[in-house]
Amino acid sequence: MAEVLFEALTRRGEDVVVEGHDESLSANRIVDEAELGARTLRAEGLRPFAPVPVEVENRPTDVIDLLAVYRAGGVAVPIHRATPEVRRREMLDMLRPSPLLEGASTIVFTSGSTGAPKGVVLRADRQADKLAAIAAETRWPHRARTLLALQLTFSFGQWVTWLTILTGGTLVLPERLTVEAAARRLAAGGVDRLPAVPTMLRALLEARVPAFTGTVLAGGERLPLALGARIRADWPAAALGDIYGLTETGTSDFFVDPEDYDAAAGSLGRPARGIDVRVAEDGELRIRSPWGMAGYLNDPARTAAAYDADGYFRTGDLVSERPDGRLALVGRASDMINKGGLKVAPREVEDALAAHPGVAAVLVAGIPDRATGEAVAAGVVARPGAELDPEALRGWVAERLEKYKAPSRILVLPALPAGRTGKADRGMLRALFRKPRRRSV
Repeated sequence: MAEVLFEALTRRGEDVVVEGHDESLSANRIVDEAELGARTLRAEGLRPFAPVPVEVENRPTDVIDLLAVYRAGGVAVPIHRATPEVRRREMLDMLRPSPLLEGASTIVFTSGSTGAPKGVVLRADRQADKLAAIAAETRWPHRARTLLALQLTFSFGQWVTWLTILTGGTLVLPERLTVEAAARRLAAGGVDRLPAVPTMLRALLEARVPAFTGTVLAGGERLPLALGARIRADWPAAALGDIYGLTETGTSDFFVDPEDYDAAAGSLGRPARGIDVRVAEDGELRIRSPWGMAGYLNDPARTAAAYDADGYFRTGDLVSERPDGRLALVGRASDMINKGGLKVAPREVEDALAAHPGVAAVLVAGIPDRATGEAVAAGVVARPGAELDPEALRGWVAERLEKYKAPSRILVLPALPAGRTGKADRGMLRALFRKPRRRSV
């Protein structure tokens, strides 16, 4: 990993590689400062493949700090500077020596349905090979200017950063990772690639930025059909693609190519070359990838349970096959709502609500209910100028789906709750319903 990145940087000389926060970093400066950082780490006693926490906040120098760890032979562990102390301590306590770290380059902390952090160990050789594979799959252009509206703690943000360097491009950072800052930087122009989670894309549309004319790559969470249609309507000259993948499988397992968007919208798209896919009897998508993780740090039981007997990773995502043979995401197995024995997939309720002309964004989750065990609950965001009535929205869903799938409670929100990576968060939505009611039925 280090060799590939430093070789690419060395060839670029005084080319600007990262710009933002009122400074520009040339390739030469990045190499010099990363080499200095690596020497310092080795002088301080860093052993090969030892984990090194790196505090990041999407600043230009964060790229240097991560590269310094790679160059020194350590394993980079990106942790956001604003991470709460309790969660930070949980992560740091997991960074113990492990045979799993031999050959590793990065540990990415993710959280599952329990919210507890899991340390996903990524091997250096697999990361480097996967970057080359993504470049080929996306036909990533040489010298592209890419707006990084993604966290560096997020595998999506990491591969975008390293791929931009490898392809001679420039990484453009907003002064802060907020919708307002990203919108200002996008409006300023000079950007031709926009990889982002759909939650960010929706917010940028609401911010009324001038029509983007480059390539939009959605990923990290499901791209609703209604949002995809709106992106294409509001930014008609932009190319829109969609990516599905997991940190554990090496990311970017399926692609909806921009030129195939009309036919593939709403599906996972085509599987990446080199991966094997199967659908279990219960509808769970399983993936076997040559670029998968080494395992979960210091958690062999969880690592073993993550794979089936044939080495396929259990994604936890439920899919169905469309008439055209493409797979469509139904939802997370852990997100399925059990309403008195009747199963409700949040996605289909979200799609029904998203079709309402006054709804800009929607998120659905199951909440505890004394009578039925779980109830369907929805958080909705209104389009500018629209007034949303929860009772009318409930009727809207009941006209389109089975009546039991209509939300029992609907909360009108200024924005969907989102986690650190910018993705809409069902757990945070559930917490809102535990608070005193406000504009909710």
